[in-house]
This record gives sequence, C-alpha cells and structure tokens, in this order.
Amino acid sequence: MKTILMKDKLTLASWRDYLELCKPKVVLLMIITSLVGMCLSSSVFVGWPVLLFGNLGIALAAASAAAVNHLADYRIDSMMARTQGRPVVQGKVSLIETLVFASTLCVLAMVVLLVFVNSLTALLTFLSMIGYAGVYTFYLKHNTSQNIVIGGLAGAAPPLLGAVAVTGHVTLMGVMLLLIIFVWTPPHFWALAIDRVDEYAKVKIPMLPNTHGILYTKRCIVIYTVLLLLVSLCPYFFGCSHLIYFVSALALGLWFLVGTLNLYRDEKNSCAMKVFKVSIMYLFLLFFALLLDHYVVVMF
Repeated sequence: MKTILMKDKLTLASWRDYLELCKPKVVLLMIITSLVGMCLSSSVFVGWPVLLFGNLGIALAAASAAAVNHLADYRIDSMMARTQGRPVVQGKVSLIETLVFASTLCVLAMVVLLVFVNSLTALLTFLSMIGYAGVYTFYLKHNTSQNIVIGGLAGAAPPLLGAVAVTGHVTLMGVMLLLIIFVWTPPHFWALAIDRVDEYAKVKIPMLPNTHGILYTKRCIVIYTVLLLLVSLCPYFFGCSHLIYFVSALALGLWFLVGTLNLYRDEKNSCAMKVFKVSIMYLFLLFFALLLDHYVVVMF
C-alpha cells in the first residue's frame, strides 16, 4: 500500500506507464466503432473537425474511465497474473497521480466535445463514462453476475456517440450499432471469464462461470451469439445497409456461432481464449463490412 500511495523516489513513471493506464487497445477498438458511427451518419465523408475532435474527445473520455478502472481495481489486479504488471500495482504511478490523471483526461474530453462538437455528444459521453467508471467498476463488477450484461451498455456507446457527433441527435443507425456491441459484450467477456475462472474465484469477483457454473455460462454464450447474429442483421432489415453488409454479417455471425458451439462441446474449455480472440476479430470485421457497404453504395 505504501509503495502505491507514495512511490519510491527511485521509481519514476514513464509515458508508457500513463499510456497503459489508458488501456490503448480497448480505446482503439472503441474509436474504430465511433468512427463507423460517424461515417454511417454522413452522406459522403465526415468533416475533419468532427472527425478529429469528436474521436479525440471520445478517446479521452474512454481513457479517463480506463484509468479509474486501474485505480479501483489495483488490489484485485495485484492478485491476478494477467494484471500484476500494471503501473499502479507496480507502484510506478500512485493512486493520487492516477486520480489526477483520470480527472484531467475527463475535463479535457468535455472541453473538446463542448467546444468543437456539440453538447449532446458531450452529455452522452459523460454519462457513458460515469456508467463504466462509476456504476460498473465500483458496484456492478463486485455485486452481480450480470455485471457484464448491465455494464456493457456504457461500453457499447461509442458508435452512438460518433453518430450524434455528426448529426447532433440520436439516430436509428447509432442505436442499432449500440445494440450490436451491447449484445456482443457478454459472450466476448464470458469466454475470457471461463479461461480465467480460477483467477476470478481467487479475487471473489462474481463472474457468471463462478456463480452459475461453466456449463451454464457456455449455454448463455451460445444464446447471446444467436441473438447477436439476429441483431447484427437489423441494419439491413431496417434499410440502413445493403446486400454487402447482409452477406458479411450473416457469414461472420455463423463463424462466431461455430466457435461458441465448439466451446460448448469442449469439456476441457481449452478453446475459451480462442473464442475471446475470435469475438474481437468478429466485431472488427463486422464494422469494416458496414463501412465497405456504405461507401460502395455511396460511390457507385
């Protein structure tokens, strides 16, 4: 505790330590979805001020929430092999410095969005940040096995935020993109939770495999993946996308579903991490298909 609150004077934090607090890989995925939300809400190309400042503000807010997550979970992180090397756990960045860093990012995010984008984007971004950094991190994560399901709403917000940044109002396409990520989140994280079931048990976090068993969790993963396949087709059936996306979404959804069915049949759970990685690739390719579909129609 002493090393975390008051760092050893010989241990200096580098820019890489502060970058790690931001969870850059997670933020990058969120910005990709935000960018898709922007592009699909524009008839041709997104104006550079919204493209630059909208994504910058959303990224700063996501990084702020990530830093708060480091702050709140440093005790748990110190007991899990996957997170023992994080800067706060290692004492490279103190709790106070992490709090100041997160607060600074939050203020910068709100200033950028309010000045250069629009107030609705700023408000929705702030609410999603509070939802993840506050409600999910400090309460849901430690009190219910449905933490990922409920808390996933905040993490699903970036494409809606991107759409609002362009249009100034909530759009049908933005809501559908939010729903896709919202339904994608449980099977994505539950696959990881199965792989790390012993670690979550050690730190007493009520993840679904720990509270209801691995077999029950596998069933839920399959059910959510089927639901995801159906939800992912909504943009086509609501007239917001075209045949290129429909075929891509169907193929990708079946690919993901096959992976989850393999996990369901895998008694040793050895492919849980593979399903987790496939889920990330699935979301990336799905949103790429949306962009491809949109711009092929626009340009031809």
